[in-house]
Amino acid sequence: MRISFFPEILFEIMGWPVSNTIISAWVAMALLIVMGLFVRSRLKPVPGKMQNIVEALIEGMEGFMTTVTGDKEKTRKFFPLIATFFLFILFSNWLGILPGVGSIGLLEHGEEKAIIPFFRSTNSDINMTLALAIISVMAIQIFGVSIVGFSKYFSRFISFRGPVNFFVGILELVAETAKIISFSFRLFGNIFAGEVLLMVIFFLVPLIVPLPFLFLEIFVGFIQALVFSMLTLVFLTVATTKGH
Repeated sequence: MRISFFPEILFEIMGWPVSNTIISAWVAMALLIVMGLFVRSRLKPVPGKMQNIVEALIEGMEGFMTTVTGDKEKTRKFFPLIATFFLFILFSNWLGILPGVGSIGLLEHGEEKAIIPFFRSTNSDINMTLALAIISVMAIQIFGVSIVGFSKYFSRFISFRGPVNFFVGILELVAETAKIISFSFRLFGNIFAGEVLLMVIFFLVPLIVPLPFLFLEIFVGFIQALVFSMLTLVFLTVATTKGH
């Protein structure tokens, strides 16, 4: 058994390395796209059971988001981004605990024999969580500028109305940058730690004992997807609130 902090490179496409975490991300995206197309093809004026379930889930998510934003119009603007974050992170986390993920792969010959897995939990790669964090923070700035206005929004960070306002603006700028680190390392740390825990437990006691830990990771995967998406929603709401 070998615990690797970095994802393993499987092959290259035109010089670009493709790791096992990227393969897992592609699988998660493909599943979401296929599910979306399948649901779309089944839409009818008189909804069936599946359409009712999907509509109930969407309405539930919109209602929950509205309790945070306090504005249905903002909820509709933010919904595509927040729902995408939630579903992608959730599917990626849950796919990472399926049997064979992290254990089926190529045998590496060298000083120390080890298996290079074909698939690995997507969010156990700091590059993936960092990319999600950058997208989240950039979206916050874009929505903030589009709703509040360029000058009013960036006056939060650069203000010459007094030394106190200038200092507060610097702190706001530092806090905005720190969100990238907070988002990325929170998600990465929890998923990577869960991956290591499951690997160790399965290595020591492969039968029955790992089941409670599997259920724990299912719960953790859901919570991490919820935390990431809801924090993004909260920051979006704050960024698009006009000062009085």
